Amino acid sequence: MNFPPHLSVSGIAWRGHIQAAAREVASEVPVAFVYDGGTEAVMMATPADLEDFAVGFSLNESVISAADDITELAIVEMEQGVELRVQLRAGLREMLVTRRRRKVGPVGCGLCGVESIADALPPLPHVEAVLRLSPRELIAAMKEMRPLQELNTRTQAVHAASFYMPGRGIVALREDVGRHNALDKLAGALERARIAPATGAILMTSRVSVELVQKAAMMGAGVLAAVSAPTALALRQAEEAGITIAGVVRDDGLEVFTHAERIADAA
Repeated sequence: MNFPPHLSVSGIAWRGHIQAAAREVASEVPVAFVYDGGTEAVMMATPADLEDFAVGFSLNESVISAADDITELAIVEMEQGVELRVQLRAGLREMLVTRRRRKVGPVGCGLCGVESIADALPPLPHVEAVLRLSPRELIAAMKEMRPLQELNTRTQAVHAASFYMPGRGIVALREDVGRHNALDKLAGALERARIAPATGAILMTSRVSVELVQKAAMMGAGVLAAVSAPTALALRQAEEAGITIAGVVRDDGLEVFTHAERIADAA
């Protein structure tokens, strides 16, 4: 494999004195989404869980409505990156061409390359999830994530998106250098496992930015929780979409910003 998820590099370190050092670093490569022969988007991403990435990105970008809309998927390593070659069921390619959006997304941004402000802030579906959770459940779930973040344990450089279900704990976790990529991978993993996002909570190791809210809305997830705080725009869109945002989820507590009715002790 030309692009493993992490690589070992050598250097020097100072810890009271200069010494030789080695570290595992996360891989970051261009990943192109090619639908029926046409490139739709290129994202800088960690080359892991690429089947999930293909399905989740396609779902969250409304290219498909279910994994079964993909008839064939090939992961092709190129000289400088990876192509995800997706064949769609009859009729979908024509629909895609009519609303073509070319995006090149650096790891810090999930909306780069859209052609207008309206494209950046599209109307979102309203989430009707009836899930109820306690603050203690969310705090415990965030703790449960930590030892599951195998790539971050090695590199200290990637984000994680996980899915918590009451009574089952963390049922899926995906990692990537980009937080939005990690969430797309999680969306694909849930779709392929036939797990409905409305039945649990999305947990993120990042701040809550607007593209995460948009993806959560497309997934139909009612609760989005994170270790850091949300942005103002993320909260505005979450309020409109009916999504509960819990931020600053730490061992000693959390803060609920929108739709607190889903958090039992906060209503």
